[in-house]
Amino acid sequence: MFTGVSLYVGSGFEKNACMLKKAYEAGARYTFTSLHIPEETSAEYQRDARDLIRFCGEKGVHLIADVSPHTLEKLGVSRLEELADFGIDYVRLDYGFDAQRIIELSRVFHVVFNASTITEDVIRVWQEAGADFSRFAACHNYYPKRYTGLSIERVARSNARLKSLGFQTLAFIPGDAEKRCPLFEGLPTVEEHRDHTGVLLARDALELYDAQTDVVFIGDISASEGVWKWLRAFSEGHVPLRVELDDTYDYLYGRVQHDRVDSSDYLIRSQESRLWTDASVVEATPAATEGPVAAPCVATPPVAAASSPVATTAPFTAEKGALLPVGTILVSAAEYGRYVGEVSITKKELPLDPRDAVVGRVTASDIPLLSYIHTGRGFTLEKWSFA
Repeated sequence: MFTGVSLYVGSGFEKNACMLKKAYEAGARYTFTSLHIPEETSAEYQRDARDLIRFCGEKGVHLIADVSPHTLEKLGVSRLEELADFGIDYVRLDYGFDAQRIIELSRVFHVVFNASTITEDVIRVWQEAGADFSRFAACHNYYPKRYTGLSIERVARSNARLKSLGFQTLAFIPGDAEKRCPLFEGLPTVEEHRDHTGVLLARDALELYDAQTDVVFIGDISASEGVWKWLRAFSEGHVPLRVELDDTYDYLYGRVQHDRVDSSDYLIRSQESRLWTDASVVEATPAATEGPVAAPCVATPPVAAASSPVATTAPFTAEKGALLPVGTILVSAAEYGRYVGEVSITKKELPLDPRDAVVGRVTASDIPLLSYIHTGRGFTLEKWSFA
């Protein structure tokens, strides 16, 4: 799951440098900038633009520059190919380029186009001109004006078609800190994402990844610390879930686990967790007759069993006959045989199986992330907060 950040020459070099450093520390390896924004016409533009491009090169990030024929004059170069010497490796071509010129540029750069404007007729013209689509990328616009953004269904359809041809796909979520001019109402690709903050923006990024988006950028100038934490985890290949666990199971915190590739619609099933449990000390959940059902299944952390206290009671319970809520964390007991020690998380309301122990729960705010953990995707159980 690749992430990126948007930088704007008009924001000034110092702000952009600070933003890129933060984004880089959070795992972002792509940068988007526009070199033909009409409002950016200051006398220092050429210097500021060159400084920004140079700094991106020093950080080793892929720089995607939105260009037009007017970019040459603004940067003081005679041919777009000269931008490669600056460190730009992707150019987004909005207008003013015929098929033959596009093919020429694709031999120097990855060429990027508005995903919504790549029609079957355009593809045919490029193919006839000899296009190598492994050098092409499709970038969905961001939409400053409210109610002009796309639906996630449209993004998914477009991505599926273009990726089948070999295109790389890119899209934007808004930031939830400083908004970008001219309207300051967020810069999303998908309209429903516009006003989201925090964990909902993390969910939005996962929704775009599931729609076959290769790189998700923050469109606005900055994002909250929480969003950076999630994006860093995504760039490392896993989804962090804030949870509460019984103290006996605190060895599960921070360990990267993966849902099974043969994913269930009912449970997230940890592939690794059975290897972390000593079956000889796992106790079955006692049968219930009245009242709440306690969950005393005890697993051994990956250190000597004697060094870890054994819980005699568990704070997480389930009423007899009641359904377990979405986000309940379970560990399978010895009665499950070969499945002993398997960690699972409910994705639907389910009845309690007495062969499972209820050992924790996902915090309510992170429940929206559960449906995006599937088919081998990684996850971690975390106790960090965004205070």
